[in-house]
Amino acid sequence: MFDLIIRKANLPDGRKNIDIAIRDGQIVEVGAAIKAQAVSEIDAQGCLTSPPFVDSHFHMDATLSLGQPRINQSGTLLEGIALWSELKPDLTVEAIKERALALCRWSIARGTLAIRSHVDICDDRLLAVDALLEVRKQMRPYIDLQLVAFPQDGYLRDPSAKKNLQRALDKGVDVVGGIPHFERTMDEGRQSIRQLCEIAAQRGLRVDMHCDESDDPLSRHVETLAFETRRLALNGYVTGSHLTSMHSMDNYYVSKLLPLMRDADLHVVANPLINIVLQARHDHYPKRRGMTRVPELLEAGINVAFGHDCVMDPWYSLGSHDMLDVAHMGLHIAQMTGVDQIKQAFTAVTTNGANVMGLDNYGLEPGCNADIVILQAGSSIDALRLRPTRLYVIRRGQIIAQTPKTTTQLQLDGKESDVQFTCDLF
Repeated sequence: MFDLIIRKANLPDGRKNIDIAIRDGQIVEVGAAIKAQAVSEIDAQGCLTSPPFVDSHFHMDATLSLGQPRINQSGTLLEGIALWSELKPDLTVEAIKERALALCRWSIARGTLAIRSHVDICDDRLLAVDALLEVRKQMRPYIDLQLVAFPQDGYLRDPSAKKNLQRALDKGVDVVGGIPHFERTMDEGRQSIRQLCEIAAQRGLRVDMHCDESDDPLSRHVETLAFETRRLALNGYVTGSHLTSMHSMDNYYVSKLLPLMRDADLHVVANPLINIVLQARHDHYPKRRGMTRVPELLEAGINVAFGHDCVMDPWYSLGSHDMLDVAHMGLHIAQMTGVDQIKQAFTAVTTNGANVMGLDNYGLEPGCNADIVILQAGSSIDALRLRPTRLYVIRRGQIIAQTPKTTTQLQLDGKESDVQFTCDLF
């Protein structure tokens, strides 16, 4: 007897009409027509059944703060950073928690059950750290929330960042962050990478750097990040986020850089919605697309995930924390419209993001946690095309969100008919 069986599910890898049996919060059996009973059953009716969405790059401390104290008029990264600095003196733990918890509810409804959030530590009060540690504890039954100690104003540039980063890690923040391209000089950027990676190695922590979030082709801190990763034997534990300067680098240099990154087992997180909005602001025409070289990174064997980065904050005024919106934008910016490439875009907001975060027992195989999303679509390609309703969101075998199927009824020529947007081509 199982606790739950999902019947007739289509899986992201193309398997169809598969049953998934769950007991004690874990997937126990996966196969066609499982001959067993369960306390509860869900008939997926050929709908896509996926592990949950993963947002491997987000800023939960700033989310839903749009308009405080004003709107980003230029739409640039630097004005967004300045705006955040204006808002910080007025922050409170309760205000940050309230906004973050609201965002978590949005995330659950969208089927996003794992988030890596950067939290600014360039505030001696560490209000955002305290607030998000409380949110992490409160949401632990529903969301895997990983926190990154992020020196927004520069690890060496801000006078309190060194002390505050150590304090944040002592409080229980999970990952060491950095922003080398925002230091005063290229050399200080390199020094910050070395020092931060050494802290991570000493503490046995992962690293996630905002790295080369610039249009400058000479912003090459990811090269240093790859070097320090290998020097300190941090292979597989380090992520370079954004890496937008790669969209401006010459092909010869990139042909050298990609093997260095692969040899260090670096993860990469691109943020399509935000990269295309914030980058290339100084271009007239032609305008650069602003996102890193996702297809080339994937072809080189590098794990690439997509992050949402921002929702209604000083840097981005839109968003609902739907990772399918992120992947949809990403595949368009990167011109990844081949069938296999579209599937890779879906993986960038699921499995690849889980790899970035180092999530244990993630997936749809026996032994994995029973964290599952059932969507009103037949395949991962349809899911990206339609960004459909999340019919069920399941955490450790328990339904935590449910939405009725959406249908549109036409009345044409005196006859009623339903519109079907799904397709069986894939």
